[in-house]
Amino acid sequence: MTPGLRLLLRWALNAVALLIIPEIVSGIAVESYVSALAAALLLGLINALIRPILILITLPITLLTLGLFTLVINALLFWGVSGLVGGLQVSDFGNAFWGALLYSVLTWLVNLAVGDPERKVRVVVNRQR
Repeated sequence: MTPGLRLLLRWALNAVALLIIPEIVSGIAVESYVSALAAALLLGLINALIRPILILITLPITLLTLGLFTLVINALLFWGVSGLVGGLQVSDFGNAFWGALLYSVLTWLVNLAVGDPERKVRVVVNRQR
C-alpha cells in the first residue's frame, strides 16, 4: 500500500472513530460523515502543529502532574475543534475530556492496524559472555 493511500485510509478510519464516540459519550454529537471527515482532518492538523507547542509551554505543570495535564490539553483541543467544525457538537468540558480520551484510544488502534509494514522495530539483544 502506498503512503498516500495509507494516509487516506487512516483519515477515513479516524472519521469513523469520531462517528463511534457519540454512541459512548452522550454529550457529543456528529451530524454526518462529512463533518466527521472535516473534524478528523482538523484534529490531525491541530495535534501535529499546535499540540506540541502547548505541551512545551505547559511543560512545568505537565511534569508536576506526571503527564496527566496532557489529557486536559487533549480535551481542550477536542472541544476547540468542535467550535470550529459545524457538524461536531461537544456540550461541555467533561464530555470533551472523555471524547478526547476515547478518540485517542481509537486512533491508536487505527494507527496500529494501518501501520507501515516496512517500518520495523529492531530489537538489539545484549549478549553477555
